[in-house]
Amino acid sequence: MPIDKWSGVAEDLLVTDDELILAVRAQVADRELPDPASADDVRAVEQMVGHPMPPLLQRLYLEVANGGFGPWDVVSLRDTGDWFSDCADISEAYRDFADPESPLPPGIVPLMDRGGAMWALIDFKTGDGQMWDWDPNLCCTEHALAPLGQSLAEWLTDWLHDTMPDGPYPHREASSKDCPAR
Repeated sequence: MPIDKWSGVAEDLLVTDDELILAVRAQVADRELPDPASADDVRAVEQMVGHPMPPLLQRLYLEVANGGFGPWDVVSLRDTGDWFSDCADISEAYRDFADPESPLPPGIVPLMDRGGAMWALIDFKTGDGQMWDWDPNLCCTEHALAPLGQSLAEWLTDWLHDTMPDGPYPHREASSKDCPAR
């Protein structure tokens, strides 16, 4: 399988988890990241969420770093002293989203603070880690959450190929025009 020399990712979208781990490591090699998380850190988060962590995400935390990797720096599983959002760790981010006024469906976990109140979230109930978007800027908090229709692997591949949008996802921006709160 041909490998993209720039990103280290296989040019075919059907990359393996091993290839993605290597590509993510290469992409963040110049960042000062915390050490990898421990298995105890993973278990604590899984217990809090009530669902197992998707295997690829678990491997990224255990084999790359306890936070800081990814397009907008994944939140750490436990406070490492390096905050990658306004939250010290994923537990705090999860509790912040547990607000009764903006509840998340069970198993949906905030993963990355994209800035401007936007978050990338991941579904722990799916083995491939289906990705979700939280963007209350598009119309209202009632319609801020939406699935992206991408697995974690596909989402990471977009980042590694530099095809991930910086702002709102284009399909989300278009659909927000139909929001009754506008």
